[in-house]
Amino acid sequence: MIAYGLGATRADEAVRVVKALGSHRYVAGRMHLVHAFAFASAGPDHADVLAEGRRWAEERCADASLDLASRDERLWRRSTDAELAALLETFWVPGERANHSRERLRRLLEKHELPAAEHEPFDEEAEEAVHPLLVDAGWQLVSLSELDAERHRGAIAAFGDPLAFESAVFEEETAIPPTAALYELPALGPVELLRGAGDDGALASSLVVWADGHPTYVDYVIRGVRRAAKLPEADPEDES
Repeated sequence: MIAYGLGATRADEAVRVVKALGSHRYVAGRMHLVHAFAFASAGPDHADVLAEGRRWAEERCADASLDLASRDERLWRRSTDAELAALLETFWVPGERANHSRERLRRLLEKHELPAAEHEPFDEEAEEAVHPLLVDAGWQLVSLSELDAERHRGAIAAFGDPLAFESAVFEEETAIPPTAALYELPALGPVELLRGAGDDGALASSLVVWADGHPTYVDYVIRGVRRAAKLPEADPEDES
C-alpha cells in the first residue's frame, strides 16, 4: 500500500479528515473496528454518538467469559464513521474531555497489565506489535467499472483520456486475485490514543492514509478529501 500524506497536522484537522473520508461520494463501504477499551474510556461528551458503544463496552468489560487482555475478536465492535470521528475527537482534541479519556484508558491498561508500548505514535514498523489494537479503520471505494459517467465524471476525467480509463478498468477486472480500491488509517493502539496528539492539539506526526488501488483514482479521491476537510494539497509519499 502507498501512504498518502493528508496535510493534517492538528487534532481538529484529523477529525475533519475522518469525516471527509467517510462522507466522500466515491466510498462504497467501510469497516471500522473499535476495541471495548476505546469506547469504555471515551469522555462524557458526544453522548448522542457514543452512548451505544459505551453500553456495549460496559457489557463486554463485565463479561466474565472474556479475557480483556486477549485478542478475542468479541472485544471489537464494528462502528460508524460518526463514532470513529467522535472517538478521535474525544482522545485528541485538547481539553478536559481528552484528559478524562486518556486517564480512563491508562487505568484500564494498568488494570489488565497492558502497559502502553514505548514506540513513537504512528510508527509503521511497530504496527504488528500493537496490542490492544484500539481502532482499525478503513474504507472501500467504488470500483472503477462501477463509476457513473455523470456522477463520477471527475475521477474518470483524471485519467486524461477514455483509453487510459478503459485500460485501468480492464486491469482491475482481470486482476488475479481480484483487487479493490481501499484506504485505511494507521493502526491506532494505546500509544496513538494517549500520545497521538499533544496538549496543544498538534499531532505527533502528520496524518497519512494507506491506500491501495489505481494511483490515478486513489490520488483523485484523496485530493477531494483534502479539499473537503479544508486542508492544503500534499503530494503522495510512498512509504512502502
